Amino acid sequence: MVGAHGAVIGRYERDEVKPSIEMATQLAEALEVSLDYLVGATDTLFDTSVVNRILDIQKLQDVDKQHVFALLDAFIKQTKMKAIL
Repeated sequence: MVGAHGAVIGRYERDEVKPSIEMATQLAEALEVSLDYLVGATDTLFDTSVVNRILDIQKLQDVDKQHVFALLDAFIKQTKMKAIL
């Protein structure tokens, strides 16, 4: 998927060599993880579909963002209440 030979990927996995930033970015995209997750800077694995939605929300007008966040807040609150009961 990233155009690298299996032997090269194996060397990355065994920590014998480090990929370039460009290759690391391609690997992260192919694996659908963040670059931070790939390099061990975080253990939080973000779903790329969620990240893409967040990026779409950032492009909205402020008033529309407020509506989206109000809906999300209400849904999250309701879900937490169900879990308690």
